[in-house]
Amino acid sequence: MLIMAVDLGKARTGIAACDNGFLAYPVTVISEKRKEVLLEKVSEEVKKADLIVVGLPKNMDGTEGPRAELCRSFGEKLSQASGLSVHMWDERRTT
Repeated sequence: MLIMAVDLGKARTGIAACDNGFLAYPVTVISEKRKEVLLEKVSEEVKKADLIVVGLPKNMDGTEGPRAELCRSFGEKLSQASGLSVHMWDERRTT
């Protein structure tokens, strides 16, 4: 099973992959600020995945701020554009 992860940024978005459930490795960084173009580029990168994970930057108290809402919205659009299942992943206490 190939899992691909998306770390949505303001100017750069990172894509990583994991095919053994243990170690992740970098795939690419997409430098794009226009959300429509970014969605197309990310959809193209993840088309070979079985599952997509999008980082969800929650606050330490568990609430979701504007950035988390943006990531959640992007995840929904990515699921529609790619036809793949997208899971949101709580990024708290990760590097």
